[in-house]
Amino acid sequence: MSTPTTPGEAPAAKPKGTGGEIVVGVDGSAQSVAALRFAAELGGRLGVAVHALAVWNYPTLLYGNYYYPESDVTPEEDATRVVEGAMQAAFGTVIPDWVTAAIQRGRPADVLIEQSKDAMMLAVGTRGHGGFTGLLLGSVSSACSAHAHCPVLVVHDG
Repeated sequence: MSTPTTPGEAPAAKPKGTGGEIVVGVDGSAQSVAALRFAAELGGRLGVAVHALAVWNYPTLLYGNYYYPESDVTPEEDATRVVEGAMQAAFGTVIPDWVTAAIQRGRPADVLIEQSKDAMMLAVGTRGHGGFTGLLLGSVSSACSAHAHCPVLVVHDG
C-alpha cells in the first residue's frame, strides 16, 4: 500500500474488488455519515479506496405487487438521493478522489456482508433510521459485525 507523500494528497485508489477498499454502508443517518467521514480519513491515511454504498429494495408486501405508495419517487431514486446526501454531508463540495459512491438493490445487511468478501474493511453506523432509539446497534450493524468476511468498524455519531 502506498501512502500520500504530503498531507492532503490523494492516494492512488485501488480498483473495486481487489480487496483493498473500505466499503461504507450509508443510509442517510448521522451515524452512517460519521462512518463515511471516518472511513475516508482512514482511507486517505492508508492509501486505499473508499466505496460508499446505499442499498435499496422494494417494500415487502404480504399481498399484491410492489409499489411505492402515492409518490413518483422510486426506491432506487430515493437511494440515489441518500448516497448523494451522505456524500454532501460528509464532504461538502470537495469529495476526496479516493472516495466513490453507488447504490445497489437488495437487503442492506445481505448486500454489505457480500461486499465484505472483497473488502479490506466494512464501516457502518451504529444504527440507522429504525424505531428503537435505545439500541446500541441496529439490525444491519449487528448482522454485519457477526457475519462480515473482513473487519467491521461500527461508528457512533459524535
